[in-house]
Amino acid sequence: MNSLEIRQALRAGDRVYGSLVSAPATLWVGMARGTGLDFVFIDTEHIPNDRQNLSWMCRAYQAASLPPIVRVPNPDPFEACKVLDGGASGIIFPYVESVAQIRDLVGACRYRPLKGARLQQALDEPASLEPELATYLEERNAHSIAVANIESVPALENLDALVAIDGLDAVLIGPHDLSCSLGIPEQYDHPHFDEAVKTIFATARAAGKGAGIHFFVGGIEKEIDYLQSGANLVVHGADVNIWREALGGQIGALREAMGDRQQAADAAAII
Repeated sequence: MNSLEIRQALRAGDRVYGSLVSAPATLWVGMARGTGLDFVFIDTEHIPNDRQNLSWMCRAYQAASLPPIVRVPNPDPFEACKVLDGGASGIIFPYVESVAQIRDLVGACRYRPLKGARLQQALDEPASLEPELATYLEERNAHSIAVANIESVPALENLDALVAIDGLDAVLIGPHDLSCSLGIPEQYDHPHFDEAVKTIFATARAAGKGAGIHFFVGGIEKEIDYLQSGANLVVHGADVNIWREALGGQIGALREAMGDRQQAADAAAII
């Protein structure tokens, strides 16, 4: 899939599959091909990749036909434009709660390079754009995927208004922050968490937007349950977590076979 096909699939309700990649390693790019991924998710909110490394990663994954969708550190349209200029195929705005933030995301992904008053006029009245400019912006930005992180109770309460904004492609739940905002930190099996997640899926899908959650806890069974409940934006795990679980399981099996003492597990993971 290219990024335009991903946009179209998300809005049509078709599932697209991705995973978080954090390592700026050349070998990692080639290894990701042929795994069944449609895209990769690169996070700069919680992972300290600088602008140069980020651009390199984006260009490399683009060349491997794995469109990179980047979460910027904060919902800043100027930061989003820098990342798109660096080679990203899409933007995820973290911790979105207001219509103004969605408009900023849409401005960056649909109307780049317009800024300032000219951009605000285009957002308020798209028909005010000169035909030549409108065509230019549509063609230039057709491949930019716009995703909003929904990770709080205020965002959930304002969700109808958020997903109604034209130009938004999908919402992605940040499970850790959402569980904390609900007052049930890291209780991902709690009924209130499950209800909130499935409400977000249903609301976004009813508005013609894609919906998903970053699946890094709960196992494949929970992931399948969410997919059957309407999620179609799959962000499965992370390179470091998957590597750690596989290596830990294999080393554990060797220790057990040889009767050696098992080491205590450490629950560290990317949030």
